[in-house]
Amino acid sequence: MTTLEIGNKAPNFTGVDQTGKEHKLSDYKGKKLIVFFYPKASTPGCTWEACNLRDNYQVLKEKGFELLGVSADSAERQQKFIDKNDLPFPLIADENKDVLNAFGVWGPKKFMGRTYDGIHRTTFVIDENGNIADVITKVKTKDHAAQILEKY
Repeated sequence: MTTLEIGNKAPNFTGVDQTGKEHKLSDYKGKKLIVFFYPKASTPGCTWEACNLRDNYQVLKEKGFELLGVSADSAERQQKFIDKNDLPFPLIADENKDVLNAFGVWGPKKFMGRTYDGIHRTTFVIDENGNIADVITKVKTKDHAAQILEKY
């Protein structure tokens, strides 16, 4: 659904994580950043995805990546998701959908014949210069880190 493509400048986002700490694109200048958008904390697919990234976190860090998860969940729900699954990376609580809209991942979805607005599970890899290096729209929730690492 997103119109962002490899080579585009990443949106200059600002989001607040589960602890109230602000994260901006400029905070990651000179670093590689993985921003993964997921529909809802503590649901099966989102848990598989987050736990797969958790289990491969050290390898991703060794390759120079920082990670940020983003959903429209509240800070409290994000914190519970982190606590329950021992996640080592921050999760943006984007209840106003500012970051979701900036990346173009909020919009119409279909499920069981019903159309509704929601988050399209998408991952963006942003390079050290703030450019989009990869866009993953067909996320394999149980093997997501491998999808990222196969290119790096």
